[in-house]
Amino acid sequence: MTLPATLDEAVAALAAAPAAAPVAPAAVPVAGGTDLMSSVNAGLLRPAALVGLGRINEIRGWQYQDGHGLLGAGLTHARMGRPDFAALIPALAAAARAAGPPQIRNAGTLGGNIASAAPTGDSLPVLAALEAVLIIAGPGGARREIPVSHLLAGMEMLAPGELIGYVRVPLLHAPQVFLKATGRTGPGRATASVALVLDPARRGVRCAVGAIAPMPLRPLEAEQWVAGLIDWDGERGLVPEALTAFGEYVAAACVPDHPPAEDGTAQPLPPAVLHLRRTVAALARRALGRALS
Repeated sequence: MTLPATLDEAVAALAAAPAAAPVAPAAVPVAGGTDLMSSVNAGLLRPAALVGLGRINEIRGWQYQDGHGLLGAGLTHARMGRPDFAALIPALAAAARAAGPPQIRNAGTLGGNIASAAPTGDSLPVLAALEAVLIIAGPGGARREIPVSHLLAGMEMLAPGELIGYVRVPLLHAPQVFLKATGRTGPGRATASVALVLDPARRGVRCAVGAIAPMPLRPLEAEQWVAGLIDWDGERGLVPEALTAFGEYVAAACVPDHPPAEDGTAQPLPPAVLHLRRTVAALARRALGRALS
């Protein structure tokens, strides 16, 4: 394993490593390794070499930058869960605290969560709702930016030798909520999750639903509808009926009905899918209610 001390050294090490075979990847970056090593141990991935990122101090912290938080990709879930970070980005701190048992939170990193792009990654719907931007480090000191949603949707991918260096998120100074359902008591993988943030400056509500699709889903029409109901200059509260309607709106957008049969008759959803829809509706309703309370 190579252990570079800077981001550019890590990029150079990745770019210099040849593939061991036509079907084997070249060097693979590893930080916490919570997802990567599971794939290696299961025989699903056999990289030619590993480039360890644990000694790169520049990506292990965060800083303020023009009304944004510039988060290093090496931030661990445990670090993001601390009170000082929670005061900065509450929803991301809540997702970090829900990421699993202590050994996972101590090792797993923000950049690893994004790069692995597992549908159940707890930080992903939060980053989607915040409309975060990734700063990608490339060979020769190059830097480029892509929206996190583009990477998760496969619209823009990392090129060989590139690394996620930083994540830039807006500091909204407004309520944010992250909730997830696991199907069991205590830490576990999400069966559904919802991140919701208020953006008073733009009089907007941004919501993302995770774990139910390969990438987080944004119910844009539901966001616009409910934002129009909120008195942004007043108490910002909504009646329970509006909260319920928002939850159902989000759930119907993210867990849609089946198209009708050829004869025009409605196709009922299976019980498991109906349960998932009810779960998403409940999470979205509760998230909005907490953000507005």
